Amino acid sequence: MKKQWFVYILECSDGSYYTGVTNDIHKRMKAHVEGRGSKYVYKRGFEKLLLGKPCKSKSEACKHEYQIKQLSRNQKLDWFKKLPNCIFF
Repeated sequence: MKKQWFVYILECSDGSYYTGVTNDIHKRMKAHVEGRGSKYVYKRGFEKLLLGKPCKSKSEACKHEYQIKQLSRNQKLDWFKKLPNCIFF
């Protein structure tokens, strides 16, 4: 069975956004909460998961992640709102 991949955006305690890719969103969020997810989130603190988008493959998720990381803070949320199948938390 193929795993479902996601690209996600979470908010850090300092108000900044972090974009990442995972095939187990619950496990990844737990890692972020525990300070094991990424150095960026560890230094700034995990606040909440904002949204996630299911992707067909890891390469598609990574492609979206790269595109999102090129955007400004406000452009990131606008970009996700325009996508179908986006999950807002």
